Amino acid sequence: QVQLVESGGGLVQPGGSLRLSCAPSGSIFSMNTMNWYRQAPGKMRELVARITSGGYTNYADSVKGRFTISRDNTKRTVYLQMNMLKPEDTAIYYCNGDLAPRAGVVFMYWGQGTQVTVSS
Repeated sequence: QVQLVESGGGLVQPGGSLRLSCAPSGSIFSMNTMNWYRQAPGKMRELVARITSGGYTNYADSVKGRFTISRDNTKRTVYLQMNMLKPEDTAIYYCNGDLAPRAGVVFMYWGQGTQVTVSS
């Protein structure tokens, strides 16, 4: 069973940087639109960034100019580069996307989440 696996979270000081990675745990046919979401304690899960299979990106207003989503299709990996981090960026970050485990079949998958804590 394919799963999305995130890595790269941790504790960082305000103004610091982290890079999150997300990749499927097994072999897949294709990886389509991929997203990063986050959920802070007591808040709704929100979309942070999106990247299509063609590389088109969009971002939540709160992270524009600080976060960059990218993908390496040969490695089947999606990244979220987070710069100038603020305490309000503290949340569990989830990778999400449409994957084709085999030709002609597409499912939406979620990762298990990785904690990002921004604190001095």
